[in-house]
Amino acid sequence: MKVLGIIPARGGSKGVLRKNIRSIGGRPLLAYCAESALAARLLDRVILSTDDDEIADVGKDLGLDVPFMRPAELAGDSAPTLPVVSHAIKFLEDEGSFFDAVCLLQPTNPLRRPADIDLCIELLEKTGADSVISVLPVPVEHNPAWTYRRKNDGTVELSTGGFEPVPRRQELEPAFHRDGTIYVTRTSVITELQSLYGTRIHAYEMDSRFSVNIDTQEDWDRAEALLAVNRI
Repeated sequence: MKVLGIIPARGGSKGVLRKNIRSIGGRPLLAYCAESALAARLLDRVILSTDDDEIADVGKDLGLDVPFMRPAELAGDSAPTLPVVSHAIKFLEDEGSFFDAVCLLQPTNPLRRPADIDLCIELLEKTGADSVISVLPVPVEHNPAWTYRRKNDGTVELSTGGFEPVPRRQELEPAFHRDGTIYVTRTSVITELQSLYGTRIHAYEMDSRFSVNIDTQEDWDRAEALLAVNRI
């Protein structure tokens, strides 16, 4: 299986300004993602997708391939991820480079390990899944069997659609949430179904010591603390 690694890093981050190249632990945030991606055994090529010249230069210095500059219309605050990935695939295919799967690696987790990337790719190949996403367990109190959603008439219903909450925590089925560290998707699913997930999804459970998703300054502070303890 030939796998393309894509690192998306736009210049206009809002929660933490210029976070992709801001120094954390003495290095640009992007450096951690680049290092883990380039060290992964099962990524055949790793590219950086950015609209920002400074980020592109930092990426090149880190050893990343920057084959294009991302169009401005794919770099706004509301730009979804799927078109960014689709743009990269099409650009490379027009050049004659084809891949069986794409591994999306957002720079916002500086603790990502190369082994996690490889294990996700292996899981995709072994299971025949459409995609593999990294996940963390949902805290018990947030399990869907115990949480409610509000309907238009003001009443609430269980998130599972059931009538009664599960009475004992020991009876709860494990639940997980995506942690945003790794997404591996078959290229055919992206191009034909226009989806990063498809219909057959497998989950790779992360070690919480190596999982953080930086969106806010509070996330940044937590990432710094985790980096100090768990250097990779």
